[in-house]
Amino acid sequence: MGRALDIAYALALPAFLPALLRKRRSGVRARFGHVQEPLPSSDRPRLLVHAVSVGEVNLVAPLVRTLTREHGVEVIVSTTTDTGFDRARALYADSTRVVRYPVDFTRCVRRFLDAVRPDAVALVELELWPNFAAECVDRGVPLAVVNGRLSARSFRGYRRVRPLLRRSFASLSLCAVQDEEYAARFVAMGAPRERVIVAGSMKWDSAPVGESVEGADALAARLGIDASRPLVVAGSTAPEEHALLRDALPPGAQLLCAPRRPEWFDGAASDLPGCVRYSANTPGRGATYFLLDTIGELRRAYALADVVVIGRSFGALHGSDPMEPAALRKPLVIGPRFGDFARSVRALERAGALRVVDRETLAHALRELLERPDLRESMGGAAEACVREHRGSVTRHAELLLALLPSAAAAAPGALAGASA
Repeated sequence: MGRALDIAYALALPAFLPALLRKRRSGVRARFGHVQEPLPSSDRPRLLVHAVSVGEVNLVAPLVRTLTREHGVEVIVSTTTDTGFDRARALYADSTRVVRYPVDFTRCVRRFLDAVRPDAVALVELELWPNFAAECVDRGVPLAVVNGRLSARSFRGYRRVRPLLRRSFASLSLCAVQDEEYAARFVAMGAPRERVIVAGSMKWDSAPVGESVEGADALAARLGIDASRPLVVAGSTAPEEHALLRDALPPGAQLLCAPRRPEWFDGAASDLPGCVRYSANTPGRGATYFLLDTIGELRRAYALADVVVIGRSFGALHGSDPMEPAALRKPLVIGPRFGDFARSVRALERAGALRVVDRETLAHALRELLERPDLRESMGGAAEACVREHRGSVTRHAELLLALLPSAAAAAPGALAGASA
């Protein structure tokens, strides 16, 4: 199967080449499985955690800390995107090795696994590639999915290629998924029912609750944000949202936009005339619009907000993660397109922490929230309480993964037996 897949990948490459060339990518050699410095042998169990991009890197940080500090596991983090790689290196510094995940050609996968030599592999949310899965099976390396999710939209796409992926899903030693609906979809794709465990969402654990945010004041000073004027922070925004947010902003308020992708920064600047860009490092006195054109500073921006708007929810995309601002006690506003985060959005909405609005009602919602400090306070308190209520998934995931690691299995006796699918 590996040779046939390699040929199929090679034949499909020309169709994707234009899109790939439009993006400036670093670490090209590493993407073909060349790990710069092969990892030395270790007496500790070694777990490879694959986190595709920035969101997954941030999500898995509490799990990595738990496994390394409390259980002595050697964790290696792999990423796919440049932004994810940079974020992982900044987040883990010298405590955890960060490597590039290889493209799914057989030779690249083998070269990568020869260098890393994991005792087990954990894929964050999904990111299941057939050659990688097959090579893990051949080497006797348990392959797990953690914080597993398979949205209705993604499931429809996966079902079209189910014959190609069924064997990969069947090879999974563990599918720790967020809820029963996702569990049913993993089983439908071929995952063994007895290996599919509902472990909750680690997103509730990934955002620190009740902590001050170091660097928030420095961010405000660098941009020139006026603390006497209300501030709306729109996080992970898409190109079609910047003009909408600009026009919906109440008079006298300030707006900070943080586009999801670096290639959207310049377009956002055009839609926010006179905006102060973080990269310029020149404070804007009396400015109304601010642009966070960097990666890794969004939590600091959220800490400054009076109201947070969750981006990628007013256009053709499918929402962004509301957990981090919720944990910071911020009242939340989101558009009607949030399918990728429907469960967390609905939980926060039921708690009275979040409002779902459309393009026509966004301006009214922002105006009401900025005019009513009591409403902001009640929604912020409800947001924090909702996050606290749903925490605990990281501990469950850690126990499940320890059971897969040969020299750590004793640390989590009966982990799989004690969980329910």
